This record gives sequence, structure tokens and C-alpha cells, in this order.
Amino acid sequence: MNFEQIKLHLNAYKENDQIIDAAKYLLYSFDMEHENFAGFGFREPSPNLVLLTTEGELGDPQTVIIPSNLFDFDLNLVLNVIAHEMLHVRQKAPGKTIEDKNEREFQAYYEMLFHKNFPKIPDASDFHKKIFGEKAFEYYKRMGEGSDLQQKYATQKVEIEQLISVLP
Repeated sequence: MNFEQIKLHLNAYKENDQIIDAAKYLLYSFDMEHENFAGFGFREPSPNLVLLTTEGELGDPQTVIIPSNLFDFDLNLVLNVIAHEMLHVRQKAPGKTIEDKNEREFQAYYEMLFHKNFPKIPDASDFHKKIFGEKAFEYYKRMGEGSDLQQKYATQKVEIEQLISVLP
């Protein structure tokens, strides 16, 4: 199915106030489903902020909390933010748990830029890529100067620096 058809489906869901069904449709359409995903829940919407969170204890099924106005935003941005949260769902799965929050966040922002886990996700705008890169750098810095974690992700940090350096 092409991107325009997906948008038509999403509009139909939105017109019928089926926001959670629309979000589930995106998981299916972009191969983001995971056995550790417990479902979606709602949060209060903000007119100019796309805020999603993943909730649940490490090792337990995870719920992704979305605003009811999620589909009022650019679809490429929405897909990237959902991919970020679905990576957290994977990171918190039993047997694959990544305990360090800075590592989880760095990986998730890296994913928003390079789509290694979710290759069907389209690129966000250059504006948003710069924001994702800055957030990745923030979490990289929080790992601790010269730490084992920073060394583990040094190559990915360089990839982000190279990508950001060529953006207009």
C-alpha cells in the first residue's frame, strides 16, 4: 500500500474518532508491532506538541500513551515519534531489557534519524532531524564523559554529527 492510501485510511479513522485504531493501523502498516506492546492509551492533547510516552515497568508489557489529536500533526513526524516509542517497547521487553535510560533514549533518537529497526518509516523534515540529533547528543552527554556507554555509541554519534552537518 502506498503512502497516499495510508493517509486516506488514516483520515477515515480520524473522521470516525477511531484514533487508537488508526495508531494500531500504523503499527501494522509500518512493521512496528511487538509482543511486548500492551496497547495505546490517551493523554490530554496539546495544540502544538506531539508528546507520546511509553509506560510500564522494565520487563513488563508496555503501553504507549498518545494524545487524542495525534493525527492533527504531520504524518512523517507522527510515524517517527511512534517508532521512537515502539523502540522503547522493544527495549523494555523481558530478556532484552536496556536498563539505562540514557542508552534507551539515545538509541530511540538514533532510530528516528536512521530507521535501522523500522526501515519503512519515512524521514522527518530536516527541521525535526536537527531536533532529534540534538536530543540524541543530550542523552549521549548524560552517559558520562568517556564512559563505556559513550564508547559503545561513539560510531553512531559520528553518524549523527555527519548527518546534521549536511542539513540546511
